[in-house]
Amino acid sequence: MNTNELHGKLTALKERTPSGYWGQRIVSQLEYMNRVSLVQDRQWDSALLPVVEWLHARLDDEGVIAERTAREAESMLAACGPAAKSYTLHCAAHAHLDMNFLWGWAETVSATLNTFRTMLDLLEEYPDYIFSHSQAAAYQIVEQYDPEMLEEIKARVKEGRWEVTASTWVEADKNMPNGESMARQLLYAKTYLSGLFGLDPDSLQIDFEPDTFGHSIHVPEALHHAGVKYYYYCRGHNDNGHPLFRWESPSGRSVIAYKEPHWYDSRIEPEMALTVPEFCAKTKMTTMLKVYGVGDHGGGPTRRDIERILDMQTWPIFPKIEFGTYRDFFALTELVADSLPVIRDELNFIFTGCYSSESRIKLANRVSERLLGEAELFGSIASLYARARYFGEELGEAWKQACFNQFHDILPGSCVVETREHAMASFQEIMATAGSKKSYAIRKLAELIDTSAHIVADEDVRESMSEGAGPGVGVHLFRMGASERGRGKTRIFHLFNSSVRDREELTDIVIWDWNGHVDSIQFHDSEGRSVPFQYIDRGFIEHWGHYFLRVLLKVNVPAIGYSTYVMTEKDGDMKRLSANDFYLAGQNLPPNEKYEFVLENEHIAVRFDPRQFTIASLIDKRTNREYADPAEPAGVFRFVEEDTFNGGGNAWLVGRYRHVEPLVKWTLDSCELGDHLLRQSITFRTSFRDSTLKATVSLDRGSQALVYNVECDWHEIGSKDGFTPQLNFYLPVQYDCRSYQYDVPFGTLEREGIDLDVPANSFAAAVPADSGIDRAVMLLADAKHGFRSGSRSLAVTLLRGSYSPDPYPEIGKHQFRFAVGLTDYHDTQQMLEQSYHFQHPLEAVSVRARKGTLPQTGSFVTLERGQVALSAIKMAEGTTANRWIVRLYETDGERTSVTLAFGQPVRKAYFVSIVEQPSDGPDIAVHGSKITFDVGAAAMATVCVEFEGR
Repeated sequence: MNTNELHGKLTALKERTPSGYWGQRIVSQLEYMNRVSLVQDRQWDSALLPVVEWLHARLDDEGVIAERTAREAESMLAACGPAAKSYTLHCAAHAHLDMNFLWGWAETVSATLNTFRTMLDLLEEYPDYIFSHSQAAAYQIVEQYDPEMLEEIKARVKEGRWEVTASTWVEADKNMPNGESMARQLLYAKTYLSGLFGLDPDSLQIDFEPDTFGHSIHVPEALHHAGVKYYYYCRGHNDNGHPLFRWESPSGRSVIAYKEPHWYDSRIEPEMALTVPEFCAKTKMTTMLKVYGVGDHGGGPTRRDIERILDMQTWPIFPKIEFGTYRDFFALTELVADSLPVIRDELNFIFTGCYSSESRIKLANRVSERLLGEAELFGSIASLYARARYFGEELGEAWKQACFNQFHDILPGSCVVETREHAMASFQEIMATAGSKKSYAIRKLAELIDTSAHIVADEDVRESMSEGAGPGVGVHLFRMGASERGRGKTRIFHLFNSSVRDREELTDIVIWDWNGHVDSIQFHDSEGRSVPFQYIDRGFIEHWGHYFLRVLLKVNVPAIGYSTYVMTEKDGDMKRLSANDFYLAGQNLPPNEKYEFVLENEHIAVRFDPRQFTIASLIDKRTNREYADPAEPAGVFRFVEEDTFNGGGNAWLVGRYRHVEPLVKWTLDSCELGDHLLRQSITFRTSFRDSTLKATVSLDRGSQALVYNVECDWHEIGSKDGFTPQLNFYLPVQYDCRSYQYDVPFGTLEREGIDLDVPANSFAAAVPADSGIDRAVMLLADAKHGFRSGSRSLAVTLLRGSYSPDPYPEIGKHQFRFAVGLTDYHDTQQMLEQSYHFQHPLEAVSVRARKGTLPQTGSFVTLERGQVALSAIKMAEGTTANRWIVRLYETDGERTSVTLAFGQPVRKAYFVSIVEQPSDGPDIAVHGSKITFDVGAAAMATVCVEFEGR
């Protein structure tokens, strides 16, 4: 038989058949059986063609296909029945509930409660119906706002007819949150849901991510450590042609991934059966998953959906159709797991605009991650050393708020103004919790440090105003905000370092209400050695009745530790202020065309164009190699007009660059130049369109990077009929690039150059094609995630004036930081440390001299060996004893042996999962206060460390 003949006549029959139940029923069965025949060597074509021809004749005679005709045709196809029923369509119900997408919090709560009420009513009416729902945050909404409903849900969960599919707090973005956030999504969801419903945490094995905008490469590694085996998703750029596959991370850990072949928001329609035979043939399964239920605003399956499933179960030439759970379907995939194709890649990119839209939300997320991690770190140390209270419950609740704001329509910025307002209000609560608990812990540790050698006897401090000055100052810069505690002319400062590496760098110190001579200030370290410093301010500045002065101090602070610096007044005659001691801003600058603007230290020399303030030269002084492209200005701020999209929603998509305008008409504000300075800088400003921009570029002694501190008063508004305005920073390089390296959650990744924004946690580096070039140009940002590479260049998107869904997302003043520098691209660990240090400044605390038990300089945790990066140190969940959770990950793609040294004796150490349950693994060697263990290539490890004593 001619296959095309059957196909043509079947298509014509479908087109001729009038709307109506019976005609649709028989035609749908014929179409389905035709697909079965296609994957079974066309063995059913001879049975199908006569029925199709017979139905054409009935239509000629009667004009419709009535019940009698349809049933007679089904009888003629009876021989096909066993083959048709050899496949099963497993229908899993869900209701996609977007959290604060195009509406505010109150509407999210209402949509959640009303959706769940509808589902409970349908469960009561239809005994075979089963409902599934993800997102732990949705269950918390019910617990908070309708506890009676929660009891009904608990009963259905226990009955097995309400499936909890959540393994994460929300369906979060998988690109911009750091790796620790990914771990917390899993930790808090599993612990909360297992406690709420009495579930075994190990039974929560599905990461249900239907609408997430891309999927980072280390997701399978994190899921493995949380006991999650299966991954359901719908959106993914890498369309590998496999609806079911094993997704493997670089570590070799994998999950079974199901790529939704249709759409996650869908109804029950006969067409759903047509893909079943091909899916089953490709996967070697006999069952396919059908996800149904409307969203994004909740709703879920309707009565019609349920009734149609019940009806289609009676169709004789159709697959078996059953109500089911995701858990049951994925259990079937284990039968073919060994034969599934393996995909070793990230599953990106979907919405390029989401890496830059609503930049305030992105900044809030990055700061939340930092402050919460530091509060846990220092809180754990203070609990161990000072028996201080550890605020685990409070920090956990703040983490849940941060996780909520990582929802795939909040953090990506594809949301409305109400969403942004709620996220930013939540951010203030997170800052208050994390900041206060971090300050409390650091203060408790500071009280243990012995500074009695600096007690000044018989000093008259009756006129001192300093104690308590500046309360809360610094919080707006996301610092501790601790007030002055010193008095008199001798001031003591402790510097705390959250990094697992020693740090030698510049930090700013704030001095309040000091009654000495400004030009007589001096600093020394705990060994009495003089410490260089540089004034930031031109004298004291008034602040709410007190006066402060800021200085830059060159400090050394041990890994996860502290050091002490003392400020005193010089003895002897007072001298007048000199230019070398104090910078006088903007005084007597020569004309720009005769002035050379060079920032130079022992590592790099950077020359700026005197008119445009672009980078004309960037030289590595170690090799005398030039890294700036002489043919094209580097370090250029650019105003970009993007194409808009007819469909709107440009928050999701970066349009074609239709016009690029370099910002080169700058006015010089000030400069601090000279090798006698600890920090050299140039400040310049410009106006463009309706906005203004001010940038201070600085180079610190000992640094290999220029730091840009930027203030932008942005008033550019996008429109559907016009364009989308964008501000970016463009950095061409001098050499050909092999690839571009980015940091991603729990590691790094090399990608080919692409003229699109791609996601990164914080940096992009242009890897040279010439292996003889041992440094790469690196572009590092504090909370910017949209990087663009290719054609020997790097760029980062700084602001975008998208118009939909939020018409005015960025209007107002913005402050942000990024850095341009050189990095050893062979040493990924060092690159990640550069990023960490850039985003985690040293924290200074003012103290009063006192006796203590700790020396003036010390380290609480030291990484003695191992190519790893630290993700978190926290107290174990629910513990009151000194049990720490230490999470880290291997950085360089090779198995490594790790030795961690602690300041207290270790009783035992063992591997645990992300949900902090003991896991399989080799024994961890304990030697006094040190532990040693191996971490696999590109793998993560979570270790529980129990200390002696309490």
